[in-house]
Amino acid sequence: MSDELNDSSEPTAAATENAPNETALDARELQRQRDDYYDRLLRKTAEFDNYRRRVERERAQVGEAAAADLLKELLPLVDNLERALKAETENATDAYRRGVELIHQQLLEALRKRGVRPVEALGMDFDPHYHQAVAHEMSEGHREGEVIEEFSRGYMLGDRLLRPAMVKVAKG
Repeated sequence: MSDELNDSSEPTAAATENAPNETALDARELQRQRDDYYDRLLRKTAEFDNYRRRVERERAQVGEAAAADLLKELLPLVDNLERALKAETENATDAYRRGVELIHQQLLEALRKRGVRPVEALGMDFDPHYHQAVAHEMSEGHREGEVIEEFSRGYMLGDRLLRPAMVKVAKG
């Protein structure tokens, strides 16, 4: 019987000796995996930060390019205004008027090319989304809420309101 005990106790002793080694191996493997995951996290975080900075830089460059294009289209208008200011003033009223009309048309064309369009106001029903009422006036020739005068034109860029039209609205 004692041989049976020794035989059965030997695997137990061997298993006990191997258990700390397996535990140490498992702990080292877990630490290696943890370090690997931590390294991956740091790399992904750095990649994301670089991506975010690159996107912000590209967005700023696109905005600057769009602004530069618009400004290039406005520079001839500045040139024409400067020429008008240098012109002789004797009996130049009609010439000034034609020059200002030409500059106005050039400016409207530059805005149109960029997708800017005026907000319809005069004769329309007042709409607070597109009009800003700065005055109300009793008017029998107009219906209640009709825009009867436009002080400054409103403008849209696509579906976005750039500036509402400043208007006078009829009271009943």
